Amino acid sequence: MSDDGAPRAEAPLLLTMGEPAGIGGEIALKAWLRRAEGVPAFAAIDNPERLAALAAALGLAVPVRAIAAPCEAAAVFPAALPVLPQRLGAPAVAGRPSAATVTNPIQKKPLYDAGFAHPGHTEFLGALAGLAAPPVMMLAAEELRVVPVTIHRPLAEVPRALSTAEIVRIGTIAATALARDFGIARPRLAVAGLNPHAGEAGSMGDEDETIVAPAVDALRGAGIDAVGPLPADTMFHAAARARYDAALCMYHDQALIPIKTLAFDRAVNVTLGLPFVRTSPDHGTALDIAGKGLADPTSLIAALRMAAAMSRCRRAARARA
Repeated sequence: MSDDGAPRAEAPLLLTMGEPAGIGGEIALKAWLRRAEGVPAFAAIDNPERLAALAAALGLAVPVRAIAAPCEAAAVFPAALPVLPQRLGAPAVAGRPSAATVTNPIQKKPLYDAGFAHPGHTEFLGALAGLAAPPVMMLAAEELRVVPVTIHRPLAEVPRALSTAEIVRIGTIAATALARDFGIARPRLAVAGLNPHAGEAGSMGDEDETIVAPAVDALRGAGIDAVGPLPADTMFHAAARARYDAALCMYHDQALIPIKTLAFDRAVNVTLGLPFVRTSPDHGTALDIAGKGLADPTSLIAALRMAAAMSRCRRAARARA
């Protein structure tokens, strides 16, 4: 509510440019074309001339209008795609990333070539927000939410990277976000084991007994409804998924394979633990199809809808506090 008691209009979402040589601009244009389907109002942070030229090249009837501030977006959105101008250091060529023109969704190699100091966007956002520890990545869809404890690490390094304290930290952030941003009163976490059969009582590695199980005990001691370590191969069928709100997984593929199998075009990348809501399509820059009019905006639309829903939940949580 506003200060005078009138309903407060939802602020428009801000959509970053993404890798200019990828499909980010195309899916932004296509998402705007589907605004009548309940796509939340958003403003693109991009080069207006680039988007207008891209729309013309792809035959998309999307008028582009530059705005001076995000507050102008809601009025513009019904008739045109509002754009907060972000000029490029060099012209973008579809399918050919350059270290001079990179943002998010990211193409990691040109970022690293340009001197980017962070492993990925999640860590970068955490640094911008001044967090003492990195925020947490969640992949979310209607069917499943997963949170990997370790992300972009070679599989051989995962056991050394795991610690009870880190599992507890990430589980606590996940439970807090499920309550605050997803409106789940008592979040339930299912914690996957690292090894096959969750270690089979130590016969397939002792990490589940010495690292994961103590973390689950600590989460329970903190009042979080957590179970595990569970054998990962039986955690993701329909009956198992009904018993938890998010799965805490020990490594990248343990989390991403099930959600991409269940919801490849609809999963959303959510950054937990930030002072603001951030979502992203759960796919890459698709350089191989950039500029060809083939990109599917489904995941971007899901990300926009999830960001709007999370913002509503966060505002409601603040109002109750």
